[in-house]
Amino acid sequence: MSSKTKAPQNHIKLVESICKYISSQPSPPPLAELSDQYNLSHFHLQRIFKRVLGVTPKQYAEQQRHERLKKELKSNKSVTNALYQSGYGSSAALYTKAVSKLGMTPNNYKTGAQDLIIYYSISNSPLGKLLVASTNKGICMVSLSDEEQLLIDALNQEFPKAIISKDNKYLYEQVKIILQYIKGQEPHCELPLDVRGTAFQKRVWNELKKIDYGTTCSYEQIAKRIGKPKAIRAVANACANNPTSLVVPCHRVVRKDGSLGGYRWNLKRKKALIKMEKDNNLNP
Repeated sequence: MSSKTKAPQNHIKLVESICKYISSQPSPPPLAELSDQYNLSHFHLQRIFKRVLGVTPKQYAEQQRHERLKKELKSNKSVTNALYQSGYGSSAALYTKAVSKLGMTPNNYKTGAQDLIIYYSISNSPLGKLLVASTNKGICMVSLSDEEQLLIDALNQEFPKAIISKDNKYLYEQVKIILQYIKGQEPHCELPLDVRGTAFQKRVWNELKKIDYGTTCSYEQIAKRIGKPKAIRAVANACANNPTSLVVPCHRVVRKDGSLGGYRWNLKRKKALIKMEKDNNLNP
């Protein structure tokens, strides 16, 4: 619970109690049940809850269920048992919701992407070594580093049980487009993606792709654009966890005062990318 919230103390205590009640239930309780439990109207309860936490009781309950699912899957339980223990039940609709949260099927999440086939290519670029990796659905990782082995290690760590092999021919066109972008010869990296992430992360990444070439946007602005004005830190974390550098242009997000903020692939690269885009935007 944020210490910076301006909500009255009695509202904060009420929401803390509601959170405990939600967490104690085997599945997300409906709003009507919460209203009866706390003798409040649906509207009043939801308004207070959202004012304090920034999310609705339903969204909070879904987040809690999602976290339980991840914990159950990592404890080596069967997928079916994990779904039941997390309160998802067995219906196709709820299973689909679990998949959308994980970014892959629960079974693949549990097994570390076991048997998923991933091809990768490593090239020299003006920004150092460039790794591009892809499944048969789309690019799953784009990374930058000074050392090739660090890129390979990071790929294997992200997909510990996938079948990973190097194939420059398979990724020739994708690598070509990304290299042209880095060199200022191509303003867009419109390539199909196959990324893992939470629903929130994917919303942020989709919004980053809307930032115009040659411009920057603050973390605060992104938070407002996705309808979560208080989630500035969460937006920054989503940017930091973006697995597909350049294709999802997280380098275009800076602090409110214009300073660079962080960058997963080194601030010098972020500075160079912003400068390259601005220079090319001024001189098309």
